[in-house]
Amino acid sequence: MIQRIQTVYLLLTSVISGVLIFVFNLWETIKQEIFVVDLFSREAITLKVIPFMFFASALLALIAIFLFKNRKLQFVFGRIIILINLFLLGLLIYLSLNLSGEASVSEKGIGMFLPVLAILFIVLANKAIKKDEDLVKSVDRLR
Repeated sequence: MIQRIQTVYLLLTSVISGVLIFVFNLWETIKQEIFVVDLFSREAITLKVIPFMFFASALLALIAIFLFKNRKLQFVFGRIIILINLFLLGLLIYLSLNLSGEASVSEKGIGMFLPVLAILFIVLANKAIKKDEDLVKSVDRLR
């Protein structure tokens, strides 16, 4: 039963995490100078982790769509996606507060709120999964 509402929520989460990060900026520095960043510095490593976490969230949401026969595992995947997005949100807030070159004018992009939207849709999907699980349990009691 892939035509359930949680499939739509999981698909929206996958699109938000996998596609919209290329559409919306996370932050943008208006200063035109080129910043030289050490490849092994803390900021460079965290900047490499952010796209990986977005793609992990999108991939897990796509995998969770096809776990419709195992609702408990689908619910667990939802919780894992929520944890990934919460960590990602914390990382983005930390980087936006400690962004190098902050003495110059910089803008925080709307892409910083993408993990919040992903969390919202996963919570709605988990609520629908829980509702389906309760419905199946109530029907099994009647047998």
